Amino acid sequence: MARLDLEKERARLASLSVYEREYAEFAPIAGIDEAGRGPLAGPVAAAAVILDPSQEILYINDSKKLSEARREMLYDEIMQKALSVGVGLASAARIDEINILQATYEAMRKAVAQLSPVPGLLLVDAVTIPGVDIRQIPIIKGDAKSISIGAASIIAKVTRDRILKEMDRAYPQYGFAQHKGYGTAAHIAAIREFGPCPEHRRSFIKNFTAPSE
Repeated sequence: MARLDLEKERARLASLSVYEREYAEFAPIAGIDEAGRGPLAGPVAAAAVILDPSQEILYINDSKKLSEARREMLYDEIMQKALSVGVGLASAARIDEINILQATYEAMRKAVAQLSPVPGLLLVDAVTIPGVDIRQIPIIKGDAKSISIGAASIIAKVTRDRILKEMDRAYPQYGFAQHKGYGTAAHIAAIREFGPCPEHRRSFIKNFTAPSE
């Protein structure tokens, strides 16, 4: 990387660390984010990440703004350099049982519970997680405003994408590796042709299936 580009990237990362600096007295600080609230199939995944301030990780950003190749590279780097990473999942069946919002909260609680050391503060993308006895700061569009939440968004997204690729091998007729469970025209057509598989969220696909399914 050219020196000017490196300086620009470091300045961008510094701007993403505003919340981490503002609440430094509560360190260690964890960022929390999820992936997969909207799809018709597969789990919702949540990640909690405590970054090491002494370890530089370039290009962290909202996972949706990164290419798949960049996310994969950053996933490995975050896992190597972070102080702690936790991942929580809630299955399609669990989503149908308790609804997507409560399943997301459950996945987030699982992720936080895996962290060591226990964080003094949680920076959470958009929501406040019920049932967690740690101070929380919800940040709207936090994955683009906090480096910790951005890191968590990458871990959650890559984790879930890898699961959907495994699902694709088990159920190739649905094309999970391509659309990652989202409601594309091809995915909806496959549901109508083949019916749902065990990984589909029945509460999400009732408009695309016959009443007997």
